[in-house]
Amino acid sequence: MLFNSLEYFIFLPIMFLLYWFVLGKGSRLQNVLVLVGSYFFYGLWDWRFLFLIIASTVVDYFVGIMIHRNEGDRPKQKLWLWVSVIFNISLLGFFKYYNFFVDSFIDLFEVMGYSIKSTWTLKIILPVGISFYTFQTMSYSMDIYYKRIKPCHDFLSFATFVAFFPQLVAGPIERASNLLHQITNKRTFNYDQIVSGLKLILWGLFKKLVIADGIAPIVDDIFLNHETYPASTLILGVTLFSFQVYGDFSGYSDIAIGTAKLFGVELMSNFKFPNFSRNVAEYWQRWHISLSTWFRHYVYIPLGGSRVSQGRAIRNICIIFLVSGFWHGANWTFIFWGGFHALAYIPVFLMGRNTIYKDNVVGENSLFPSLTELGQLVLTFGIVTFSRIFFRSESLTDSFNFIGRIFSDFSYAPYEHPNGYRMLDYFILLAVFVLYEYRIRRDERNPFQFKSKAVRFFAYTLVIFTMLLFYDSGFDRSFIYFQF
Repeated sequence: MLFNSLEYFIFLPIMFLLYWFVLGKGSRLQNVLVLVGSYFFYGLWDWRFLFLIIASTVVDYFVGIMIHRNEGDRPKQKLWLWVSVIFNISLLGFFKYYNFFVDSFIDLFEVMGYSIKSTWTLKIILPVGISFYTFQTMSYSMDIYYKRIKPCHDFLSFATFVAFFPQLVAGPIERASNLLHQITNKRTFNYDQIVSGLKLILWGLFKKLVIADGIAPIVDDIFLNHETYPASTLILGVTLFSFQVYGDFSGYSDIAIGTAKLFGVELMSNFKFPNFSRNVAEYWQRWHISLSTWFRHYVYIPLGGSRVSQGRAIRNICIIFLVSGFWHGANWTFIFWGGFHALAYIPVFLMGRNTIYKDNVVGENSLFPSLTELGQLVLTFGIVTFSRIFFRSESLTDSFNFIGRIFSDFSYAPYEHPNGYRMLDYFILLAVFVLYEYRIRRDERNPFQFKSKAVRFFAYTLVIFTMLLFYDSGFDRSFIYFQF
């Protein structure tokens, strides 16, 4: 079930009404409803994959209890932790990476002059959201191992934590320390929280339907036919893709966070206006925050983080970005994408500028960014956008062909989409979108920051009208991060 589907907008009000006005007297009944609703929400894609979620839930529920029960016996605790890690990584590895490793093995032998028939590959369907819920359950076991939390002995609450439908298929990747206690405790109806949730849902739908889906046909055409377009068009295509993937994924996160608010639950922020980052380090503090913090807490810091020699710190940075790239997909393009970001991050780290923008935003005390900040924004956006050539291309060959044409064909020709999309409309739309996001850059949870009720009502109306104007009923797209 998609957030941008008619089915969801039937499902959500029914869940909301049952949750607050039929079962609102007890958190346990509410959890039963959310768990059943979450399994129904996920099962509409393929009910068979529900068994994977349930298996991951059961394993980590008992692993958490056993780690705590063996407190004082570190070897046994470590053994149980490895049960969680191996089980979840095996699930992820088989469904997401099996064919990648087989194909890479075959390609390696072909390079060496040996021909191997590709009879080992399997027709495997990637379960939606498997990269997200396996990481979520693993982090629960790790947090118990590192004594950050106590295990949950209520299986219903734990299963609801794992399967909570707003963030089940594309995050945020929640920690038990934030979400689980909200599941176990009683929630109360809060009018302001619900209104805040509805605003986020509206803004997320705008980013998905208007920004992401609106420019998607242009991006698809340019990347599919990149051999025939000049550099100017290719630069246009990858720049628009930057806005597409941001609108798509941050739009999903806004809808997820907003939906959770309707049920009295506060999820973590997953995006904090990454397009206004002043270096690559700040970008990763603002983009897909739940994943970047996951890797920092569960991989980077255990490896020693930056509290080791400079050489080992650089090694740790490279590991984190390469693993992050591989997490995104079973393709060498994602590994190159991660490696590119490592190369872009390391100079910032060596100059000691990787944390200087952690607690402030661009133009902190002024209406406009300074000329220095503006230059930093453009440079960072350019670096990130260039890396997306690898992210978007089907293969490394396509990636390097795309880059090669940018640096070899310097001709200019106005882009014309085969279906006649008016580029001027999208340029104006994106310019207004960027300026508006700059205005609200200090609070990602409040997209409609107007004191006047009349102005807010006008803003809601304008957003809805724009969605109706740009929405193409024949062009329903899944969210990009569902493939990960």
